[in-house]
Amino acid sequence: MSKINVDQLILRMESYLECWKQYNTFMAMARSKKFSVEEENQFLEIKSVITQELELILSSIDCGPISRDEVHSLIAAAPSIRFLSEMNDNSLRTIEAQWHKLFIGLQSILGQLKVKQQQTEGKSLMGSFLGRR
Repeated sequence: MSKINVDQLILRMESYLECWKQYNTFMAMARSKKFSVEEENQFLEIKSVITQELELILSSIDCGPISRDEVHSLIAAAPSIRFLSEMNDNSLRTIEAQWHKLFIGLQSILGQLKVKQQQTEGKSLMGSFLGRR
C-alpha cells in the first residue's frame, strides 16, 4: 500500500470514527429521553454514513474482527432514538456494549494503519538515504 493510500485511509478512518462517536451521543440522548425531531433526522443520517463508509473501508482493507454483519446488526437494532429511549435498561446496555466492541475494533484498525504509515515513511526515508525514490 502506497503512502498516499495509507494517508487517505487514515483520514477516512478518523472521519468514520467521528461518526461512531456521534452515534454514541445519540444513544446517550435516548437514555436521557431528551431529543428533538431534528436529532432523530441526524441519527438516521449518521446511520447512513456509517453503513456506506463501512463498504468503502471494507473494499480497501481487511478489517479483521469487524464484520459487515456486526455493524449492520447494530444499526438495525436502533431504528430511531425514540426506539432506543423506549428500550429497557438491559437491552440498551447490550446495544451500548456492541457499539463499544465495534468502536474499539475500529480504533485498533486505525492503529494498524498508523503503523503501516510509519513503516512506509521509514522505507521512503531509507530510499532517499540510498539515493532511491
